[in-house]
Amino acid sequence: AIGMLLCILTGGNVDLSVGSVAGFVGAVSAVFILKMDMPVIWAILISLAIGIAIGAWQGFWIAYMGVPAFIATLAGMLIFRGLTMVILQGTSLAPLPAEYTFIAAGFVPDIANIAGINFLAILSGIIATIFYIIGEVKNRNSKKKYNFEVLPFRMFVLKIAAISLVINAFTYLLSLYKGIPAVLILVVILVLIYSFITTKTIPGRHIYAFGGNPKAAKLSGVKTKQVLFWVYVNMGFLAALAGIVFTGRLNSATPKSGQNFEMDAIASCYIGGASTSGGVGTVIGAIVGGLLMGILNNGMSILGVKIDWQQAIKGFVLLAAVAFDVYSKSKSRTV
Repeated sequence: AIGMLLCILTGGNVDLSVGSVAGFVGAVSAVFILKMDMPVIWAILISLAIGIAIGAWQGFWIAYMGVPAFIATLAGMLIFRGLTMVILQGTSLAPLPAEYTFIAAGFVPDIANIAGINFLAILSGIIATIFYIIGEVKNRNSKKKYNFEVLPFRMFVLKIAAISLVINAFTYLLSLYKGIPAVLILVVILVLIYSFITTKTIPGRHIYAFGGNPKAAKLSGVKTKQVLFWVYVNMGFLAALAGIVFTGRLNSATPKSGQNFEMDAIASCYIGGASTSGGVGTVIGAIVGGLLMGILNNGMSILGVKIDWQQAIKGFVLLAAVAFDVYSKSKSRTV
């Protein structure tokens, strides 16, 4: 969802090849390990490099050759889904070594287990809460310094208390199981890195500027073609990473791996507040949208909703999110 958000920020572009690239890279990494006896770390690094190369290939056609993103990535979706089937020859490859599956199914070792409670998970919740409170206070003081509107103090305290409670409740539940999943650490790292890039760096501001008004951004000195190119290179890297994680979670590479990833990613971004016209959206919003999609998927599965109905319901949710964005924009123009 993070990579898809950056694509959407550049003027509402999308990447329809995400699921196929993820499945392809997962299949390639499994072939490296199980058929070529390659060390796990080298298989992962080369697979990530392949993902970057795929992103560069698609970025070249989109940014420099002027092929619409929809068409270029639709072609990529067909190409890499077909290549996945060619590589796997219609069969699954399994099982994968523990070093490979750890990133998706492993847990961070505890530093001290007290009465069956994972101490590291509790400590992580406390540290995360402290950093969150410090960040919110700094952000509030910065806004007040420049006379920006801020929440009333009581509402501010209630907001911090509620979110702190959620953080610690979540880590407490983790502590009762096996502790902190390795994949959660990966997600947190990605969120922190991409939140910093999009809000605190020049390339991040260029992405928003490009999505807000491409012509104005170009006249202001933003190298729009390079921005678009690197956004798709990044998308290739993140799709490859997702493919490795998903393959590790399944403990096998399958021809259908990654199906509909792109649809869930696009829906997550729009549900999380991204705009169809680009230039609006946040990494945190995309992650929240992804969590909501995950809750929706798991909730429907628990309730026994059939797969066909699940797809239909997700379609309605996506339509509602985009319709709300379009309605909000049209309303703001008329005011």
